[in-house]
Amino acid sequence: MYEYGRNLGLSFQIVDDILDFTQSAEQLGKPAGSDLAKGNLTAPVIFALEKEPKLREIIESEFCEIGSLNEAIKLVKSCGGIEKAQDLAKQKADLAIQNLQCLPQSAFRLALEKMVKYNLERID
Repeated sequence: MYEYGRNLGLSFQIVDDILDFTQSAEQLGKPAGSDLAKGNLTAPVIFALEKEPKLREIIESEFCEIGSLNEAIKLVKSCGGIEKAQDLAKQKADLAIQNLQCLPQSAFRLALEKMVKYNLERID
């Protein structure tokens, strides 16, 4: 059950990181890209950094130029960072479901599986 919680938690955090790039400020309750603006390197950013060296320059400059945060957000989206993060969130969700195989079929197990699936629905 520890592994279930760990994998669900990782999947949840990655989904939350993705939403920071794909949802509006109204939906998020905070400005889009706010994690990046604070210097938090989340899964989508890390994956994008693998492909786009310019993104590193923008981040290291701490977004000192006007429009640089928006440029960074566009780079994360265009470099496949979102898609790779989605794949990772799904992998962790699949592991969480596998971790439940030790439990007998029951309404409780089904509820735990539904929690994993609901988390992924937030990015579909």
